[in-house]
Amino acid sequence: MTEASEPTTIIRADGRTADQLREVTIERGWSEHAEGSALISFGKTKVLCTASFTNGVPRWMNGKGKGWVTAEYSMLPRATNTRNDREAVKGRIGGRTHEISRLIGRSLRAVVDTKGLGENTIQIDCDVLQADGGTRTAAITGAYVALADAIEWARDKKFIGQRARPLIDTVSAVSVGIIDGTPMLDLAYVEDVRAETDMNVVATGRGLFVEVQGTAEGAPFDRRELDSLLDLALAGTAELTLIQQRVLAEAIAAAGK
Repeated sequence: MTEASEPTTIIRADGRTADQLREVTIERGWSEHAEGSALISFGKTKVLCTASFTNGVPRWMNGKGKGWVTAEYSMLPRATNTRNDREAVKGRIGGRTHEISRLIGRSLRAVVDTKGLGENTIQIDCDVLQADGGTRTAAITGAYVALADAIEWARDKKFIGQRARPLIDTVSAVSVGIIDGTPMLDLAYVEDVRAETDMNVVATGRGLFVEVQGTAEGAPFDRRELDSLLDLALAGTAELTLIQQRVLAEAIAAAGK
């Protein structure tokens, strides 16, 4: 494996350095119907995240004075280079879809004070329009923005207290991996399929880990390689946090708040 200082000198197929994110854009308010929404792009990967606010909570939470945040993930049939049948047509939800849905929900709840929500539910839907690697990390990053907008919508409607602070931090996610012995950030599909080790890292704006999903696709990785990947991921999520904050700050400025 190369030294940690070398990745910046390596140029990838798309022209990025090894420690560089793809171009990330977040378009807030993409859906005029949802209480919060964001169309997020990680390069060619595009995910539409919507947040729906409803009064009430699941039956098992009634009377606890807490809210709930949950998520569902899906991929359009032609989000990839070949068409996949809709899971609804197949009659069952696939294991990968279940796993990613739960991951998104856990990631968002890690930065939510559910008492601040009151007994209300926010349902996040993340639909992959186009996939080129990193769909789950893009979904988490975009879902946070949609969630933040839904919370502010509820505050304006007085469903949430004016002084309540349901969001206690930001959350974002990014992929990292080792390719030809070099640690790389934010893998596109052509890189992901070649990775000797790949990892999805979810972290808060304070740099705390929510989840680390890592697998050695080839030879096992050592502690030094793990530390290098985690450092690279935290640098990436810190940059994503700044993008989220900038997008949300622009929204506040536009609203005159």
